[in-house]
This record gives sequence, C-alpha cells and structure tokens, in this order.
Amino acid sequence: MISATRKMIFNRIISATAEIYLHFAEGKLSFSQSEIIIPPNGRIIIRAKRDSKEFKMSKQEWKGGALLAPLPAVIVTSAREGEKPNAITIAWCGIISTHPPALYISVRPSRHSYEIIKETGEFCVNLVPVNLVRAADTCGVLTGRKVDKFEKCKLTPEKCFKISAPAIAESPLTLECKLREIIPQGSHDMFIADIVATGVDESLIDEKGSLHLGKANLSAFAHGEYFELGKTIGTFGYSVRKKKKNPKKK
Repeated sequence: MISATRKMIFNRIISATAEIYLHFAEGKLSFSQSEIIIPPNGRIIIRAKRDSKEFKMSKQEWKGGALLAPLPAVIVTSAREGEKPNAITIAWCGIISTHPPALYISVRPSRHSYEIIKETGEFCVNLVPVNLVRAADTCGVLTGRKVDKFEKCKLTPEKCFKISAPAIAESPLTLECKLREIIPQGSHDMFIADIVATGVDESLIDEKGSLHLGKANLSAFAHGEYFELGKTIGTFGYSVRKKKKNPKKK
C-alpha cells in the first residue's frame, strides 16, 4: 500500500507545487523528511514546493577535475641521514587497505620531499589538528630546499618507533610508513606504503585503551580551504543499528 502511495506522489508532481490526493487505509508515509499520518479511509492533500531541497537539483557540467572533498591535509615528514628533516603538506592521500594497513600519498616529482622519500623508502604521516593548520599551510607552499620548515613553523621533531624519519611531536596521531612502490599517475606520482606503526597521543586514549580521535580537534581540506571538524552526527553503522529495547517495568 505504501509503495502504491509513493508511486502516486511522484506521478502527480506538477510545476512549482504538487497536489496529491490519496485514498487508502490507515498508514504512515515518509515524504520530504516529514511524517504524514493518514486517517482511516481519509483524504489528504500533500503540497511539495519545488524550491525545497527535496526537488531543487540543478547542476552544470564541468570538465573532470580533482574536486573530491573533504580531504585530510596531512604533514608528511621525511629525512636523509645527516640532513635536517623536511615536511610537506599533502591533501592527495588516503587509506588503501585495512589488512595489511596501507595508505598512499600523491607527490609531484618536482617537490623536495619526493627525492627524499624515494631514496630513503620511508615517511611519516602526521595528522593536523586545528592549531597546526597554519604550519600545514606553510609546509605546503614553501620548499625544503630553501627553508627549514621545522624551524620556520616551530615544529618539534620526534623519534618514530619503527622508521628513521621523524614524526611531529605536536601532531596527535602519526602513521609511520615504509614505501612499497611508486606509480606514476600524471601530475603526481602515487607513493603506496605499508603503515608499520602508529603513534597516538595518550590524551586520546581512555582507561580501557579505546581511541577517541574526536578529541584531537582535527582539520579538513576542501577546494583550497581549511575547515575545523564539527559535531558528531553519527557513528559507523548507526543507520541500521537496532535500537535497544527499554526493559519492561515489573
């Protein structure tokens, strides 16, 4: 009965306003994020304005572009033996495998970090909280060939657990990576790497050993702008999770 109702709704939408007349038995229908109660054998009129979010879908065709967003703008650190460590900000990055844990970063061959990572075969991905966004931006626009970015941004190099490249002490979570392969892609080369260790700030771990990454106050990057992550609106699987039943009172 409900499916028939939906069919009637979409078949009767006209011009700016749709008036839909329904005749059927008692039930409920979800429409435009509203719940409509239908009386027994009643008659109801539903009005749906085209200027609402439900119906306004006007897109222009653009050529293909790198407009995936939001992304994590991370600071990737690396170092040659006997040289000062370097840092580069990367937004083209992401997880590619859970088991074994692996990620990728895409780097332009012209960047100073490119040769360092290619030669050493390792790097560290440092997550960027809001208070490091300015440093991240600086590391993304200056070159390590001319500037000591750790000194410029007042970042503290920290010894990693499994690799020689340093981490950033001010970062709340760091991913230590061993380079697996380099795949040319065009403007950037993709560095695929295994995550061999993770450094987690103790302030993010509760007494049971669980990680609370929401406390890290992380940032995100979208189309040239940095954003602060906001409130939690759901958790993985919440849309299909069964609600707990309240125990019956005796």
